[in-house]
Amino acid sequence: MNASLVIVGAGPRGTGVLERLAANLPELYGDRPLDIHLVDPHPPGGGRIWRHDQSPLLWMNSMAEDVTMFTDETVEQTGPVRPGPTLAEWTGADGQAFLSRQQQGAYLRWVYERSVAALPPAVTVHEHRGTAVRVSGSRDGRQQVWLAGRPAPLLADLVVLALGHLDAELPPEQAELAAFAARHGLTHLPPAFTADSDLSVLGPGEPVLVRGFGLAFIDLMVLLTEGRGGTYTTGTDGRLAYRPSGREPVLHVGSRRGVPYHAKIGYPPSGERPPLPRFFGPAQVDELLARPDRDGLDFRRDIWPLIDKELGFAHYHRLFSAHADRTRMAWSDFEEKYAAADPGSAALQALVGAAVPDPADRLDLPALDHPLAGLRYPDAEALQEGLRGYIEADLARRHDPAHSPDLAVFLALLSVYGQLIRLGDRGPWWHGFFSYLASGPPGPRLRQLLALSRAGVVRFLGADTTVTADERRGLFRAESPSVPGESVTARALVEARLPEPTVAHTRDALLRSLYAEGAAATPAGLLAVDPADGRILDRAGRPHPRRFALGPHTDARSGGAFSRPRTNAPAFRQNDATARVLLAFLRDRAAPAPTHGTAPTPEDTHAADH
Repeated sequence: MNASLVIVGAGPRGTGVLERLAANLPELYGDRPLDIHLVDPHPPGGGRIWRHDQSPLLWMNSMAEDVTMFTDETVEQTGPVRPGPTLAEWTGADGQAFLSRQQQGAYLRWVYERSVAALPPAVTVHEHRGTAVRVSGSRDGRQQVWLAGRPAPLLADLVVLALGHLDAELPPEQAELAAFAARHGLTHLPPAFTADSDLSVLGPGEPVLVRGFGLAFIDLMVLLTEGRGGTYTTGTDGRLAYRPSGREPVLHVGSRRGVPYHAKIGYPPSGERPPLPRFFGPAQVDELLARPDRDGLDFRRDIWPLIDKELGFAHYHRLFSAHADRTRMAWSDFEEKYAAADPGSAALQALVGAAVPDPADRLDLPALDHPLAGLRYPDAEALQEGLRGYIEADLARRHDPAHSPDLAVFLALLSVYGQLIRLGDRGPWWHGFFSYLASGPPGPRLRQLLALSRAGVVRFLGADTTVTADERRGLFRAESPSVPGESVTARALVEARLPEPTVAHTRDALLRSLYAEGAAATPAGLLAVDPADGRILDRAGRPHPRRFALGPHTDARSGGAFSRPRTNAPAFRQNDATARVLLAFLRDRAAPAPTHGTAPTPEDTHAADH
């Protein structure tokens, strides 16, 4: 039998692995026969999230020029660079445009087809439009990948899980609210990819409580407004105004922070970039991993101070280099004293106070993470006005190069994420903080949010929003300390977020079975893998020689399966390292490469099983 590799998940991560296989195969595997099986119920390339079958109103939250599936010389990898176009270059769109997810799906499909075409003639790709439900087989033998509704398994020398975002069982608090809804005939929409939710149950004019103020909320907002026939116009004052169709519900939205994610930065980088990493790089990670108590590392105590210092360094480097008139010290003096000071110390605060006179130019991470902390509004209308002012100020700042230290912090966040992968899962807070600062919506979406707020279609609830079951009235009740003594009741509740990627509570049968049979999970519930190559670990810490996993369900998750060009993207580094390990394993167990005979024709190199 030919050597065989099964990749479960043919979305952007599986496609990225395939691209790296094609790039590395000539060097590591030669002309030997190989069967590659791709398993996914959705079309390859876009997968579930980027499939064509979704509303064209849904956008990416990255500019077209900031999206690529191809490596470049900045990527720290052993395999060869295979250049390719960004999304902007491939579509011919304005680089600063925010394209639809359908357009990104078409790009991903093209990347997939290009990667298949780049494989040698002896490699056959088989597409299986189905769902993998179990992997069996000994550590030393071929694996069996079982597909739903198929009596015989796929046989594989190696298996790679590139599963992407998965559905999960409800956590206890949400399960109680769902049960309450069932008892009282209410609507409870659980965490989900918004395009998959049945929003028809939310009626015109109906008050709807929404928990979550990130990208899932933005999608919900779009589908329930423009998606129901509403339109926007621009007034003579330049402000956007919303004209309702009359079919919209009224969305009452709250979250822990009580504000939307920060808008995407709306100006290009210029001038000198901060020299990163500086205080949180490979050397510091090596030191953390070498500690005798490495398994007891505490994120807040041991890791966050280094990240804090790294983000601050990037911020002040940019401030001093691009806006020196707003500083009162030579950069060389500041840098020396900054390097010597402990994060959060009185000495560091005194240094920043002396060197940066305007508090608005100082980096205050706790204030960024809790923008409404301690603020109290006399009534709900005052909160609406206050939040609109906050969003308007955020939009103005994120589009003004005078605040370019914000862009430097963004670049530092990317650098930090790339280093954290080696340390494994450090809890959900960091990922949420990163997304809040670095992965927010396009500016136009927040302008639409302001218009919807002025039209009364969206109402803000405030920070630390809680939702409880009012058993006496048979309604959901939302409250926030931002407006003491006030509450909002409704018959509908939407959990506007993606499900938590927990192995123990996932609805994915394949991951559940792996966990039940001994795969390790982190305290936060992510699948534990070897950060070097993605091998799945068992509960004794042993890497499985034939099973690999990449993506958001693992503790080596990166910021995304595709990334900005020229940022040494972690996903690209992981894909290359894993692809090379896969090919070396297969090569060492395969028959010698053929030296004569007839090679398969190009028509034989791609097969489909639907």
